[in-house]
Amino acid sequence: MSIQPSRQSNFSLGLRARALFMCTLAILLSGCQDGPMYALKVANPYYSWREWGEDEKIGVTDHERRKQLTVLAETAGELSPEKQEFWAQQLNKLIETDQSPEMRRLAVRAASRMEVSSAMAMIERGLDDGSLKVRMEACQALGRRPGDDAARMLVATIGTDTDLDVKHAAMEALAQHDSPISRDALKFALADRNPATRSLAMESLRDVTGENYGDDPQVWIAALNGEPTEEATPRFADRIRDIF
Repeated sequence: MSIQPSRQSNFSLGLRARALFMCTLAILLSGCQDGPMYALKVANPYYSWREWGEDEKIGVTDHERRKQLTVLAETAGELSPEKQEFWAQQLNKLIETDQSPEMRRLAVRAASRMEVSSAMAMIERGLDDGSLKVRMEACQALGRRPGDDAARMLVATIGTDTDLDVKHAAMEALAQHDSPISRDALKFALADRNPATRSLAMESLRDVTGENYGDDPQVWIAALNGEPTEEATPRFADRIRDIF
């Protein structure tokens, strides 16, 4: 009889321990209490970045870090100049040293939304990354950046990158730059031997020029050279796009 209370006590303690563990797990998975994710949402990057370092000591997962960086990638443009400068320094280190291509990709995406002077250098570094998806993200980032410098980087990528997907990503990004640099590069791509590249060049030129000269690259080349041509009848897909 003297053992029974001890068993009940142990059983009760076990239930409490299980309940505490489940509550703790729910908090960690939800990311909506205190932790790095919450700190990031309330724009306290100093606390958040410090916790990354602390959590690494006890085995923080890449999944958790990815969630934090995803939030930063979407909200970096809303941060104050001081906080953007702080995060730019951290992202620059991440792009240089992190082994995960996904983390480097998100870092480039975050940099594309920043207005600090070092943001463009981080995007340019992304163009030289060994990962295909990081280079493609850098192309998309340059599509969102105004100015001829971004257009020139995209043109250089088209001419030097050996991967067709990256070249096409650069061509799609050029469609967002209405400048002689973009038009000349896309006109040059009209003579490419790859049909998909020629088709994408015409599609991008439709966005840049606002004109439609059909699906014949030679007609586009003539129009861009100032020769008289007739504009083609708008395609169904183009009409739908104009409506919406």
